[in-house]
Amino acid sequence: MTASTMPRRDAPRPARCSSHAGIGAIALLLLCSFAAPVAAQDAARQAPPAAGAPKPFRLSEHRTFTLRNGMQVTLVHYGTVPKAVVSLSLETGTIDEPPFGPGLAGLTMDLLLEGTVARSAQDISREAAEMGGSVGTTAGAVLSDVGGEVLSVNTPRFVKLISDVVRHPSFDKPSFERVRQNAQRNLAMTLQQAGDIARQRWRAVMFPGHPFGRPYSTEATLAALTMGHARNFFDDNFGASRAHLYVSGVFDDAAVEQAARDAFTDWDSGSPAKDRPVTGATAPQVDLVDRPDAPQSTIWIGKTVIGPTNPDFARLEVTDALLGGAFGSRITSNIREDKGYTYSPYSTLWSHRGAAYWVEIADVTTKDTGNSLREIIGEIERLRRSAPSDAELDGIKQSLIGLFVIRNSSRSGVVAQLSNLAEQRLAEDYLTGYVQRVMAVTPADVRRMAVEHLDPARMTITVVGDKKTVEPQLAPYRTVVP
Repeated sequence: MTASTMPRRDAPRPARCSSHAGIGAIALLLLCSFAAPVAAQDAARQAPPAAGAPKPFRLSEHRTFTLRNGMQVTLVHYGTVPKAVVSLSLETGTIDEPPFGPGLAGLTMDLLLEGTVARSAQDISREAAEMGGSVGTTAGAVLSDVGGEVLSVNTPRFVKLISDVVRHPSFDKPSFERVRQNAQRNLAMTLQQAGDIARQRWRAVMFPGHPFGRPYSTEATLAALTMGHARNFFDDNFGASRAHLYVSGVFDDAAVEQAARDAFTDWDSGSPAKDRPVTGATAPQVDLVDRPDAPQSTIWIGKTVIGPTNPDFARLEVTDALLGGAFGSRITSNIREDKGYTYSPYSTLWSHRGAAYWVEIADVTTKDTGNSLREIIGEIERLRRSAPSDAELDGIKQSLIGLFVIRNSSRSGVVAQLSNLAEQRLAEDYLTGYVQRVMAVTPADVRRMAVEHLDPARMTITVVGDKKTVEPQLAPYRTVVP
């Protein structure tokens, strides 16, 4: 008996059936007669059911009205938990920063929480806590927001607090200095990270001369900015015509509407948002940032692509997920599972109004920087040569739809989706038709997206790593990508 045919010591013995009479023979016969049907039933119970057809997405009950100063208000009734999200979205952000002032939008948004004419920073925090929540601010690329989540009964009161925060900031010098020092500390820590260094350099190449090319400030810039700069940014970019209030969750509709009208109707309209066209990089580059003796290299490789307003965008989203955006994607399986070059590579589609890019990001072992680039480009080229199978594509589409449902399964998630529609200037059928668009993507569509939008020869590469080790590995890509 060979080793391959020897029974395992821990394997259960198979039931034996015999017609010989003896003690327990009847019981054994009964066991034999029922064993096969029971085993078949067990197998049937263990087999997962076939996936059903995804249901079309439906937005929660909602309505939007506009105040006479141009401010919009959207009320979304969602869920049963007695809480509500209140978010005031402002059509401003890094896109409105002057060339000399990256980081100014963030400073200004942080200053809003430092106090108003009527409330100190401590008052703001205390009142929000009494309502069962807190107030936060975020400076985005095109949209910035002020808001939080509170108990439903306090929603009208919270709307009025948000109004005071965004309309009447105190802008005193001690507060500005405190906010600036915090920003300087955060920036110093951020730009110690290889991933953030790569983002800063890659985006500068992709969007030269545009605010999108300056995702982070600099130490010198923060030191030079003044409270006057923040005040001017506020005066130039804050106003009712650029504001949209979202309330999502469980709340008294009439009471919240009245609170919004009382709190915001007399707000000045302000200046309209400015059109700031985005021009992407005209030629690909290979950019190496030296981190002496770093054990890893951080790779960013990608290019500008179409955005959500293009009818092909859903097809490109599926292509991204299959190529590098999902955990079981091709690039991840290749350089993580098969080669062991990296732990958590991923690709992403970044899009804001008027600009979008696809990028693959990976932290790889230094000695395998060139190998990783070769495999990433190889997977892109493989998809450009031949379409994926139906089975592979179906799994990716089901995964995307599942993530889409999760993103819309919370009060804040619904607000984020509606806010994105406003930023991109998309109709609501962009959301309600998402499932159908994804399910309609074919293998041929995926290959076409790779051919039309993901040409490696037009991609910009940024690597942050040990120059003396990495430079020779980048030589082939400097000839392919000028």
